[in-house]
Amino acid sequence: MSTTGRERREAVVIEHMRSENVQEWDRTMATFGHPRYELPGGEIHDGADDVMRYWIEGRTLVPDQRNELIELTHLDERRVQIEFWLRGTPTSSGRPFERRLWAIFDFGDDDLMVNERVFLEPPDET
Repeated sequence: MSTTGRERREAVVIEHMRSENVQEWDRTMATFGHPRYELPGGEIHDGADDVMRYWIEGRTLVPDQRNELIELTHLDERRVQIEFWLRGTPTSSGRPFERRLWAIFDFGDDDLMVNERVFLEPPDET
C-alpha cells in the first residue's frame, strides 16, 4: 500500500525529532531537502554547514537536549505544525529546564523539509 504525502510528511517530522534526540545528525540532515532553521529572535541557520554548526554548538551547551512531541497538525499540503517539550540541562548552570515550544515545518515538492521555524508562543498562522 502506498503512503500519502501527508503520511510521508508526518513520518519525516517524527524521524527529524527522533534523530535529533539521539544526535544522529546524518539522519536528521536527511529529513531536509534544504536545511534551514528560523529561530525566535530572528536567528537564521541556512545550509548544511550552518545547520550542522548550530546542532553541534547547541549540544555542546546542552548535551542532553531532547524534545517530546505533544501534538502534530497538518496546516496544509506544505506545512506541518508541532507543539513540543524541549528539555535539557545546560552545562553552564547544571539546572534542568523544560520549555513548551511550537514549530512549523515547510516542505518542498519531494516531501522533505526546507525550513523549520521555531516559536516561543503559539504561531498566529494556525
